[in-house]
Amino acid sequence: MMGKAKDLYARVGLSQIPHIISLVDRHRLSPTYGCFDRGFWHYKTAPFPSGMSQEFVLPLALVFKFEFPGGHGYFQQPRLRELVEAGIGFAARSSHRDGSCDDYFPYEKALGAAAFSLYAMTESYLLLELQRPDFLEFFRKRGGWLASHQESGRLSNHQALVVLALYNLFLLTGDQRFEQAARERLGLLLGWQSPEGWFPEYEGCDPGYLTATIDFLAKYELKSKDERVREALERAIDFLDKFVHPDGTCGGEYGSRNTYLFFPHGLELCSRWNPLARQIADRYIRGLERGNRVHLDDDRLCAHLSYDHLQAFLDHGGMGEDREIPAPQSLRYYFTHSRLFVQREGDDHFVVSAAKGGCVSLHRKGRLVYSDSGLVAKLSNGKVLVSHLVDDYHVIVGEDGIQVGGHFGEARFNVPGPVSQAFFHLGMCSLGKWKSDLVRRLLQRILIVGKKRHPMRFRRSFTVSDRVTLVDEVWLPEKGNLKVKELWAGTDHTSIYVAMSRLYRPGCLLPWTDYGFVLPSLNRDGYGRVERVLG
Repeated sequence: MMGKAKDLYARVGLSQIPHIISLVDRHRLSPTYGCFDRGFWHYKTAPFPSGMSQEFVLPLALVFKFEFPGGHGYFQQPRLRELVEAGIGFAARSSHRDGSCDDYFPYEKALGAAAFSLYAMTESYLLLELQRPDFLEFFRKRGGWLASHQESGRLSNHQALVVLALYNLFLLTGDQRFEQAARERLGLLLGWQSPEGWFPEYEGCDPGYLTATIDFLAKYELKSKDERVREALERAIDFLDKFVHPDGTCGGEYGSRNTYLFFPHGLELCSRWNPLARQIADRYIRGLERGNRVHLDDDRLCAHLSYDHLQAFLDHGGMGEDREIPAPQSLRYYFTHSRLFVQREGDDHFVVSAAKGGCVSLHRKGRLVYSDSGLVAKLSNGKVLVSHLVDDYHVIVGEDGIQVGGHFGEARFNVPGPVSQAFFHLGMCSLGKWKSDLVRRLLQRILIVGKKRHPMRFRRSFTVSDRVTLVDEVWLPEKGNLKVKELWAGTDHTSIYVAMSRLYRPGCLLPWTDYGFVLPSLNRDGYGRVERVLG
């Protein structure tokens, strides 16, 4: 079983290597040699390269350095080493003078892109034992920028990665300024940790992103032996355990950022001293056997998927040959800080997010049988309303379930046109060049945290016994002539921008539930009610 489990990690990681090699400009004499942003150098649809893309050097460094099962064509392949160096070289050439880089917009100076790419480049440098003073000079510049800059909003996974990248830079240079900067940033992050164990991602808890934060902190703990980290990791792992589903998946639209992420390497590292981390990792491996993995397969995200699974292979703690995975403990609990309700009994698992208006996930006998992101309505004036925007909803937790209610929020569908995009880029090249932090805060408000309440109200009541019953109620505002044209309980609709959301998972093929039959009474009487059994 041990070898088979390790091979599953390797299989997922290696699956992306041809994709990654296809993304990089391999022409040695090209001015974009080493660029992994294919939209920039090949399709020429992007006016500048994404700095995040240069983290793709790490999967290539790993398959060059280590002989993975099924990866014999990559092991010690000189061209791969050349492409790693070319990728770091392009990152240096395409960065701003202060070492920062852009991700989505010109002069954005994105902290996340700078941290992800610096970690990947420094880790590759360490793995391949490169001897390039010019690279070290570039790393120092980017590390200095990271150490002296913050980003708006609380994105814990970014901060954890800054800690890791700065510590890698200390290992490379011996410069204690970077070690001190890593320790100071860690102190900030640990101060953010909820008493329940999770780390915030914008407006709340996201179990998927929590696996990433655990991953980066576990890597840092292994390298630094920083005594502050282990206790924080134990609390985070204990919380995460409640939201790993029976099929090995994790998270969903009930999280603050709608992600189904699973970074296994950190759990493998923690499994050396934390039995619960071993159990969670083993559940994920069993999920891999059934094809239930996270699908970060697009051009921007596949490097995360690849290198973390390859690293998990290298540090796999091992499942005993005949050892069964202990059944998760039964529980029924409402976490007041994250506002997540969870009930688990054997292979049945039920989650409701009160922070997001009653987003729900239901597994029966180990299989996802129902999920929805709440109610979504289209009005006669064309507006789209949703019940899942993070808000201070009214919550009642009873002995037999949970009730969540409040106001709908207005959904936004921001799609730029050629003219608006041109003016935006022009603004970024002028105002944004000097006020990138201000622009980032404005974009976050428009795309992520900004919300507008609507007077239409809803209530979702879940009763849990041997089955789960849902009662959905909707009230139209007393004033006005508002009419509802469509009403659904949507499986996987979201209303904020998150790079790692809206990816494939089997559950996204579950059908939306049409509440159209209740519209005549709702539009006539101002009240509609639907009762049904889930799954």
